[in-house]
Amino acid sequence: MIAKKNRPYLFIAFLFALGAVMPVLLRQYHLNMLTEIIVFALYAVSYNLLLGYAGLLSFGHAMFFGMGAFTVAVSLIHIPGLSLWGAIGLAIAMTTVVGFVTGGLLLRHKGAYFALLTLAFNSLFYAVATKWHTVTGGDDGLSVTRPDLSLGFTTINMAGLTSFYYFTLVIIGAAIVFCWYFTQTAMGQTVLMMRENEERMKFLGYNTNISRLILFTFTGAVAGLAGAFYTLHFQFCSQSAISVDMTTTVLLMTFVGGTGTFWGPMMGALVYVVLQNYLSDITDRWPLFMGLIFVFMVLFIPGGLTQIIQYVRNLFSGRNGTDKSLAVKEGSS
Repeated sequence: MIAKKNRPYLFIAFLFALGAVMPVLLRQYHLNMLTEIIVFALYAVSYNLLLGYAGLLSFGHAMFFGMGAFTVAVSLIHIPGLSLWGAIGLAIAMTTVVGFVTGGLLLRHKGAYFALLTLAFNSLFYAVATKWHTVTGGDDGLSVTRPDLSLGFTTINMAGLTSFYYFTLVIIGAAIVFCWYFTQTAMGQTVLMMRENEERMKFLGYNTNISRLILFTFTGAVAGLAGAFYTLHFQFCSQSAISVDMTTTVLLMTFVGGTGTFWGPMMGALVYVVLQNYLSDITDRWPLFMGLIFVFMVLFIPGGLTQIIQYVRNLFSGRNGTDKSLAVKEGSS
């Protein structure tokens, strides 16, 4: 029997193996959709670290996503000969700095004040992206071309979707695994305990302000990486990447998947992107249906898709699936 501690590693290896064969099984349209799902999965994971693990409700997470997206676009246009690695590195560095500075200002407040301040900062960044037309392109956005990927001993052409998909799978997949590993570390467990009882953590000698700042900066950098790949995937970046709508999108993904587990928001990203693509082909009012799904999940299935999966597992394992086991333990991996 497989040891319980090895199951996450086997699950991760299975996901990578499954992702590796997808270009053989899927058409280009569906492969394009899967690439988008992987990008948004990282974005949702970064948001869940704030909301699900630290209990910080943010309405401004899109400022990191958009900052990463615009940094890649602007750097590729204005820095001749910049490599793909350089553009991604600049995006991570920029969002790390922004996360550290804004976190130092915002984390002095809690609850509704923190949420509203994140919304205000997001609106500020959105206004800059809209008005600074000479740099960001304003309403017109910025079009970019993916540079080739240099590995030192060889160069891979990134113009094709399949090659970029594999690059996304490896880099974004590694980032998601690193985020999961972060939740297993002492720092990750500290964040969980702070959410449960911050006063006790202070009594034990932990500096909760520093811990929150580290987490906020880290999630900002991760969201920036997702934003960088968003621009590289679509080869276009507009102000929508940094709008409040992008925060609502990740909020919806996280709630639909479930904030109770690490992997839940990834399922939420899958469901959101698939529904968005198919519903938008049927009706222009697809946001209405997404909103109805969100309301339904919050009212009747607050644990999201992970709660449904846990309920089904309990049924098949012979447990009482109608009791409190429906509620997924928050913060579990």
